Amino acid sequence: MTTTSGLPSPGGLTFPLPSRIPAAAYDELLARVLPQAREQRVWNPSDGPLPSLFVSHGAPFTLDDPQWLGDLFAWAQSMPKPRAIVVISAHWEQAPVAISGAAAGSPLYYDFSGFHPRYKTLPYATPDATDLARRLTGLLGRTPVHEFADRGLDHGAFIPLMAMYPAADVPVVQLSMPNLDPSALLKLGARLRPLREEGILVLGSGFMTHSFAVFRQPELAADTTAFDEWAVDALARGDADALSDYRNKAPGVAVAHPTADHFVPLLLTVGAANDPGSAVSAIDRMVMGNSTRSVQLT
Repeated sequence: MTTTSGLPSPGGLTFPLPSRIPAAAYDELLARVLPQAREQRVWNPSDGPLPSLFVSHGAPFTLDDPQWLGDLFAWAQSMPKPRAIVVISAHWEQAPVAISGAAAGSPLYYDFSGFHPRYKTLPYATPDATDLARRLTGLLGRTPVHEFADRGLDHGAFIPLMAMYPAADVPVVQLSMPNLDPSALLKLGARLRPLREEGILVLGSGFMTHSFAVFRQPELAADTTAFDEWAVDALARGDADALSDYRNKAPGVAVAHPTADHFVPLLLTVGAANDPGSAVSAIDRMVMGNSTRSVQLT
C-alpha cells in the first residue's frame, strides 16, 4: 500500500508531516504553476464532451501535501480548461436542490475547525458564474432553484479546485445534494449530463473512503482497502446498481463509510457519464489509511 511521505505511526500507517508554515506546499504550487494554469487552453466544441469527475477532496491538510496537490494539478492539465464548473460536495445537503452564490469573488464557506487559522484566510475568488447559475436553473426543472447568495464554496469544493485550477479563472457554482439517496444522485447527474457537451465540468467531491476510526486503529486499513478495491471493480463493470446498493454489497463499508455523505457524490459523477464503465483512476493513493482515489468517466 502506497502512503504519503511523513511520520510512520506504530501501526504502520503514515501521517503527513506538517510544514512549519501551514499550506506551504500550496504556496509552492502557486509559485511554480500559475503561469501554466493561466495559459491552459480553454475547451472548444471540437474537443467533445468533457469527462465527469469524482475527486477525493481531503481536509485542509491536503494543502500541505505536495504530491496530492501536484497530482490534482496534473489531472486538470490533462484536459482542456472548462468554460465553467458545477460541483457537488459531501458537505452540503439541502432540499430542494439549491446553488451557491454566483457573484464574482463570493466569499468561501470555511466549514471546518481545529486547524491553523491560516487555512481560513486563503482566498479562491472565482469569476462571475451568473450565466452558469441561469443554465442550471433551466436544467433542473420548473421549480425555482434557490441561490444562497451568502454561501460560497465549501472546502469540499474549493480545496481540490485550488489545486486543479489555481488561477481561480473558471466560474464555479456549487449544487447542493437534495438528499443522500444514491439513486436520486444518479438521476441528478443524468440531468447535468448535457452540460459536459457545452464545456462545463461536472465534479462530484467526496472521499473514496472516509474513516476516522482507522486513525486510532491502523489495522482497519484492511477494511478501507477492501472497500476501495470493490469500488474499482464495480466502476470497471459500470455497475451503477451495485454502487447504489453499496451498503449491502461492499466489504468494509461500516469502517470505510460510517455515513453516506462522502461516498454518494460518486453517484452524481456516474450519472453524468455517457459510459458508466469508462472510469479511469487519475489518483490512486492511500493517505492516513484512506483511499484518495479520484476518477474520471466519459
